[in-house]
Amino acid sequence: MPTAHATRTRDAVIGMLMASVCGAVAALGVLGATGRVVLVWDRVVGRPLAIVEEMPGPETGPDCPLDARYVDEPPDRMPPDTLAAWQRLRTAAGGDGVQLCLNDGKRSREQQARQFADAVQQFGSAELASKYVLQPDESMHVVGIAVDIQPLASAGWVERNGAALGWCRRYENEPWHFEYDLAYATSGCPALLPSATGS
Repeated sequence: MPTAHATRTRDAVIGMLMASVCGAVAALGVLGATGRVVLVWDRVVGRPLAIVEEMPGPETGPDCPLDARYVDEPPDRMPPDTLAAWQRLRTAAGGDGVQLCLNDGKRSREQQARQFADAVQQFGSAELASKYVLQPDESMHVVGIAVDIQPLASAGWVERNGAALGWCRRYENEPWHFEYDLAYATSGCPALLPSATGS
């Protein structure tokens, strides 16, 4: 039978552990409510359990050798399956003598929020900005499966040839924006949406 001292010590240790767990849960709850933490509970095919949405992509890259108005970012922080698909796409394009410049790829939620704010300044309203730049919760750049390819001649090659490798253009008003989904390779590309807002 445990002594009174041993029982008090055990209860104190259990109390401290419970307080630590409750404090950690409360802190995560506060961070989650502020949008600073995104918890991933279920495994999603192609997505590591890391917090993909918070991982920043490059802010820029070297000039695109085909057109210095654009950059050619490194494909940093894309999910592994998307990165492998991007490399296959680039290799296939190269086989046809076409160079693809990654003008914009993976973005964090913070990067996307900045781009959206810049678009609101440029277009004058959130409604108009949303036709070109989505809020962080809606952007496939934040998920890590979207790329903006330049110059437009290179993007045209991807539109004609990318579906076989899982890359499809998604919006009528953005001939440079492509998203990766392995299912596209067998089912084909979905119908183009007029813009990122769907209208």
